[in-house]
Amino acid sequence: MPGPIPGIHHVTAIGSDPRRNLEFYADVLGLRLVKRSVNQDDVSVYHLFYGDRGGSPGTSMTFFPYPGARAGRVGTGQVSTTQFLVPAGSTDYWADRLAEAGVDVGDPRDGFGDEVLPFEDPDGLPLELVARADAPDGDPPDGPVPADRAIRGFFGVTLSLTSAGATAELLEEMGYRETGAEHGRRRYEAGGDLGYVVDVLEDPQAPRGLPGAGTVHHVAFQVTEDEQSAWRDVLLDHGLRPTEIIDRKWFRSVYARTAGGVLFEFATKGPGYTVDEDLDELGERLVLPEWLEGRRGEIEAGLPDLS
Repeated sequence: MPGPIPGIHHVTAIGSDPRRNLEFYADVLGLRLVKRSVNQDDVSVYHLFYGDRGGSPGTSMTFFPYPGARAGRVGTGQVSTTQFLVPAGSTDYWADRLAEAGVDVGDPRDGFGDEVLPFEDPDGLPLELVARADAPDGDPPDGPVPADRAIRGFFGVTLSLTSAGATAELLEEMGYRETGAEHGRRRYEAGGDLGYVVDVLEDPQAPRGLPGAGTVHHVAFQVTEDEQSAWRDVLLDHGLRPTEIIDRKWFRSVYARTAGGVLFEFATKGPGYTVDEDLDELGERLVLPEWLEGRRGEIEAGLPDLS
């Protein structure tokens, strides 16, 4: 049996306008564009990776921004909310910053004893900032947001499910432990300091989610390279149909759609985003894995300008 998973590796969502996506996540949220690449399964579309200064696991929010993509519908079978961790006392700063950027910000609320600020990205993707005194110092990028207010990485995600039983069992085998319940939401926590929370919201009457702009494509969890194959066996034992191990250049991945419909990925920590770029130059140019490098001219010609 492999060891417990510490938390989320990355979250990947679908967007529409890639330039608007970059402006929001880099200029408004203050995350760093740490990798500018393409969807390896559809090279006509960017794959944009944001995170802390080096794109550490637990900080990396990534996007497939399809120009002109129609809006999806957030619902069951999806990650319905993605939460970022910020230092305690920073929600007023963020409420003002988001409002000044024209973002429709909800009222702060209490969630399991924490102050939570809800808002949406330009495509309607539901996001929340969770303020906690134990937020790690992390490695915030130099950018428009002061370091003492900057996003540290993920706090967690909410899974919306019509039936939670099988997914909850898998989470528990992954090392998540149920720590509380509130307003029909059950909280599971892992042992890491970033992305360690998964909330499960069960509602048999809720509408099914539809993929499209403003929805999460998948959530990835951190595993070691030594244990990745064992995690694939765990997925098989749960009656799921995992992929083989896939080399994504910056990490290796196994994917499986859970019984609740959410696509899980089990991604290795390394080799990381600096395997093919210097730390100080991350995100400045289009980077392709070597098996796509021979198609660079064709690929670049099909992508919109992101300058």
